[in-house]
Amino acid sequence: MAIQVGDKIPAMDLTTMTAEGPGPVATADYFAGRKVAIFAVPGAYTPTCSAKHLPGFVEKADELKAKGIDEIACFSVNDVFVMHAWGESSGASNKVTMLADGNAAFAKSLGLDADFSGFGMGTRSQRFSMIVDDGTVSALNVEDPGAFNVSGAEYMLSQL
Repeated sequence: MAIQVGDKIPAMDLTTMTAEGPGPVATADYFAGRKVAIFAVPGAYTPTCSAKHLPGFVEKADELKAKGIDEIACFSVNDVFVMHAWGESSGASNKVTMLADGNAAFAKSLGLDADFSGFGMGTRSQRFSMIVDDGTVSALNVEDPGAFNVSGAEYMLSQL
């Protein structure tokens, strides 16, 4: 069953790039005591993700933060090196934290994983966004397959 509004984010590790190289991000610590806008994409550098999803959050970062968001995070079932390179090439540095879910463990724990084997991509995350307030999901927007309507930054701004 997929995570729902009111549920706690599962405690586990994601990965991000630090000055020392790849480093763990414990979800229990990352989401504690703050409001985080997190969005998930099926894959870094994929068309909709690169043309609309990530750029929207980069562009609207200041507006989201002005409405009470403490941190904006993007996660995908990619390795940390790909996520880091994608963030840098997209201008996300200092605006969006890029979190890698290389084995799809986080996507699966949320019940929001998807089988993209037909596209040669294996297990990935569904496209979605959520607001996590002190570790608890307060808004959840899951896209229909192939759609980009409710998980973008503009839609999230309308929820704040």
